[in-house]
Formats: sequence, structure tokens, C-alpha cells
Amino acid sequence: MPIIYLSPSTQEYNDYVNGLGTEEGWMNNLADAMEPMLYASGIQFTRNTPDMTAASSIRASNAGNYDLHLALHTNASGEGQSGQNRGIIAFYFPGSARGMRAAQFLADGLKAIYPLPNLVRTEPTTTIGEVRRVRAPAVLLELGFHDNTEDAQWIVSHIDAMAESLVLSLTEYFGIPFFPSSSPMSGSVRIDLGALDVYPRPDFDATPIAQLYDGALVTVINEYNGWYLIQFGDQVGYVASDFIVVG
Repeated sequence: MPIIYLSPSTQEYNDYVNGLGTEEGWMNNLADAMEPMLYASGIQFTRNTPDMTAASSIRASNAGNYDLHLALHTNASGEGQSGQNRGIIAFYFPGSARGMRAAQFLADGLKAIYPLPNLVRTEPTTTIGEVRRVRAPAVLLELGFHDNTEDAQWIVSHIDAMAESLVLSLTEYFGIPFFPSSSPMSGSVRIDLGALDVYPRPDFDATPIAQLYDGALVTVINEYNGWYLIQFGDQVGYVASDFIVVG
């Protein structure tokens, strides 16, 4: 199952127009809203903390083995242009095919909820550290301009919609089902012979990632067309639901 490094902005001094808050505050609110849907959909994650910096977030990301580094930011216009610009940009490193593909999925999803979809775009960059310096495929999202009145108001009033859009796009990128919520239940493996294969997605043609034996305890996160999305230890995967007893 995929694992991402989730990196909301640590820029606490970037104020939103009209006193609406800060970039760090709202991007952490966005990450908070994403977390339950990431868990429900089987996307594991590590997240930075507000006391970190971009540099320490990069180091933490590079210390792990992640399938995607996703940085959440909002933008500001250049000198002399304050408040004049709008739009969303998904930045990726030009040499990363997976980063470019992830950026396109995320941008396409945001086009469906942003009021000016023609101003949502992907863009390659070699200057942004959280794209250029991380080992994993990376996307840095600039989710609107916080010095623009309309964009700032849209951001603060669409946190839940953005969170759902981003997690849905991530599931599409990783090729797994999207679940907006979960009601975890205890379960156990019931199999007479051999072991129960655990898969990275609900597909018997996929290569199993683990095996579980009779009596193994699991947490059932969600159900999908005869499959259970389960957690076992620190791993997550799909198993045929016929071999799990819930309760």
C-alpha cells in the first residue's frame, strides 16, 4: 500500500488578507481534514509538524521510503502585484515522470472545485526545495493566493472540499479505491489451510505484500466488492473478505 510524506506549510508569518489566518495554520487544517480520508482509503502517511522548517521536512522525507512527497502551500503575488493574482499551481520536478503524473491528477481534481478552473495548472520547477531536493516523487501545491481577497476566502471556506479532492486524486494516482470515511472493526483470520494473501489493492493479479495465518488479529478499515481493507501491525492491505470474521 502507498505511503506518503505529508508536508503542510511551516510558514507561520505568511498572513492571509483581511486577517483570515496564516498559511501554516490553514494548510495544517487542510492536512488535519485529509488524515481521516487517507486512513480510510489505506494511504499511510508521515506528517511534518509546525515547529519544523522546509529544510527539516526535506530531511525527514529523505530519511524514509515514500511513494510521494506532498507539500501543501498557498501563494502570494510578487512585489507590486499584491492581491492581483489568482489560481492554483501543482509544481513538480521536470525529471520525474511520477511527480508530473501525480501533479496532473491533483490539478485535475482541483479544477472540479476551484471557481476558475482555467487557472489551475501544473508547472515544472528546479528551484523549489521540496520538489528538487526530495528523493521521492514530489508535488508542491500552491492552493490559491492568500493575498487575494477572493482566493483567501475560497481557501478558508473550502478546506473539506480540498481535502476530499486531494485524497480522491491520490487514490486515483495509486490505483486504489477511495473511501471518505471509515468505521474500523476488529476481525480475525479464519482459514483452514495455508495462509491468507494480503494484496496492495483489491486485485488477485497483484503481487501479495504479506501473508496472514489462521487466528491473526486485524482491524477492518473498509469493505469493497468482496474485499476488506485491513490493518495488521503497522501494515495495511486488502484481503478476500470471506476469510475474515468480524467482531
